[in-house]
Amino acid sequence: MIREYPEAPIVAVGVVVKRGHEVLLVRRLNEPSRGRWSLPGGAVELGETVQEAARREVWEECGLQVKPGEVLAVVDNIVRDEAGRVRFHYVLIDLLAEYISGEVAAASDIGDARWVREEELQELDVTEKAGQFVRKMLRSTP
Repeated sequence: MIREYPEAPIVAVGVVVKRGHEVLLVRRLNEPSRGRWSLPGGAVELGETVQEAARREVWEECGLQVKPGEVLAVVDNIVRDEAGRVRFHYVLIDLLAEYISGEVAAASDIGDARWVREEELQELDVTEKAGQFVRKMLRSTP
């Protein structure tokens, strides 16, 4: 799958894994958003449901077992180059997921992964959309 300058949008998942008053975040090693913190997730593979993709991506990136639930939002992530051409185009389906088990262990395709509380967000370079979304989710925690 060609991710940079694709011929069509790429369907991907973002997974909001909550554990009490914390949310799981990962620091990206690849573009778009290289070096920034965001939700774990990635492209949906052919023949895979959105829930299966969410479960697989959290396992591959962080070593955690989760149970994907409801769709929370659908977000367009379109990045253009200086000439105005579409460099990246993702349609992100953000799902809520229940943490089941495991200890966070960052995979080789991400720089780091950790549980984050709302007050820690200001210390991290979190993508704008992920930051807004995470704050909203953490404030809704009973």
